[in-house]
Amino acid sequence: MSGKRMRKHLIISSLALVTLFVLVAVGKGQQRPQPQTRTQQDPVPLPPKTGRPAPRRDISGVWLGQVAFQPQPPPPLTKLGQQLFDTAKPLNGPRAVAVANSNDPMVTCDPLGFPRSIFFELRAFEFEQTKSKMIQLLQYQRIWREIWTDGRKLPTNVGAEGDSPDPRYYGYSIGRWADDYTFVVESTGFTENSWADQQAHPRSMNAHIEERYQRIDYDTMEITLTIDDPKMYTKPWLGLNKQMVYWHPKQEFEEQMCVPSDALEYLSIVRPAAK
Repeated sequence: MSGKRMRKHLIISSLALVTLFVLVAVGKGQQRPQPQTRTQQDPVPLPPKTGRPAPRRDISGVWLGQVAFQPQPPPPLTKLGQQLFDTAKPLNGPRAVAVANSNDPMVTCDPLGFPRSIFFELRAFEFEQTKSKMIQLLQYQRIWREIWTDGRKLPTNVGAEGDSPDPRYYGYSIGRWADDYTFVVESTGFTENSWADQQAHPRSMNAHIEERYQRIDYDTMEITLTIDDPKMYTKPWLGLNKQMVYWHPKQEFEEQMCVPSDALEYLSIVRPAAK
């Protein structure tokens, strides 16, 4: 990819202008899947339905989602949560600022982290099941998550002194089957350098996040995501409630990268111009 084309892709798909950060609902029209051409204004391309029933205990394969899901409104923030929220300068939502003035970690291509990776840029992802874990592959930035299914428990001492695990952008995750068609993921142990969503809502290291992936039939799956974070919120936050994703017949990803060198070059242009 040429430098000019790469910068254009970066601006549109990663940094973007504020006007591009518009959240859209799932479209009703049927069209052939073309994830490589979608922007945030476009609906999810709906592949033709196969009419097949959901297989039991199997959510493997590539799924198409929205570029950006619209989160449910969060509950009231705690005092600390409000302080962190007030200091953030997001690229999205009613408090959006220009790229040159934003402190969004995405501006310099830092990892989206979790659960922001589910709220935003979930246009394509894949599950691969192994004997001891489920792997979730995320198209944006070519990120992968380990979701352990071997019976282990979530760590309870992340970030503590001594021999304890370090916080992670995507946390530590375990998974189980609630029934033949619903896979449940629990996660904790996050670095606090990342935001919970694209509007800069905070998420603490010890937040407990639950995802539920319910396969409705062969072609459709619902995602529900709940954040329980007493340090930041006064009660649990049902962030996503039965958001739909769709089986992708081609089972292919595009290479969708946020390139730090291009981001820095772009910022070197727009920041002086903004002064």
